[in-house]
Amino acid sequence: MPIDVAAALAAEPTVREANWTERDVLLYHLGLGAGVNSLDPAELGWVYEKGLRVLPTFAMVAGQGVSAGNLKPAGMNMPGIDIDLRKILHAGQSLTVHAPIPANGAARVSSRVANVWDKGKAAMIVLEQAAADLDGNPLWTTEMQIWARGEGGFGGDAGPEASAAVPERAPDTVLVSATSPQQALVYRLSGDMNPLHADPAFAKMAGFEQPILHGLASFGIVCKAVVDGLLDGDPSRVRSLSVRFAGSVYPGETIETSVWRDGDSLTLLATCPERDGSTVLTHATMEVRS
Repeated sequence: MPIDVAAALAAEPTVREANWTERDVLLYHLGLGAGVNSLDPAELGWVYEKGLRVLPTFAMVAGQGVSAGNLKPAGMNMPGIDIDLRKILHAGQSLTVHAPIPANGAARVSSRVANVWDKGKAAMIVLEQAAADLDGNPLWTTEMQIWARGEGGFGGDAGPEASAAVPERAPDTVLVSATSPQQALVYRLSGDMNPLHADPAFAKMAGFEQPILHGLASFGIVCKAVVDGLLDGDPSRVRSLSVRFAGSVYPGETIETSVWRDGDSLTLLATCPERDGSTVLTHATMEVRS
């Protein structure tokens, strides 16, 4: 079996050094659709190095883009796990931000498999990462949930279940984010070169009509929408963001994010209006700083 659960959980964390520059941040923001109105000073702050702000979701690609020279597709290869790209989907993601991410920086990133859940027809691999600057100061921690089709049924724990319920009232606001037809082709230059997001034939083999937008692109797009629309454009106010990837977005479609606010806690639901409001992100919450 490609997954040896005992070996995966017992493996020592791997540590890598991540380095990034303003160029990586600019390219990441462009991959989220920033800069469409380049004459808007608020929008220019995401795509121009003068006074450049950094979205906290940049943590998901830091050290993986053009400056790192890391532009080759890879499978799920880690101790105890070796899975073909066509069998995996990014199911969920959480990010906790401990300090603002600098536009030029370096970090040591520690990664480990925290859990492998048995979902019957699939396995859910939980990959945990922690990043600190070179002086040891924490920058961010993440938890990635990876759905591996055909890898379940090994008799393991199914893992916890979380509610996708949203408040029983109208959202406080709805934020609209357009995507462009070429957006996945730009976003992939930040490090995720999975052909699912570029190659029509590969996408069809994986069961999609055409290449899809990266789940982490949707993650970043929603974060940017909230920062722009509710947090006065200040990315340092984001404390954490957690989502489940419930559906795919085809480049060129729209993401609508409904927001319910309860103090510093936000409940989010992202949908695609072009497909009758089909869900994109569920189980979505954000904690913000006042």
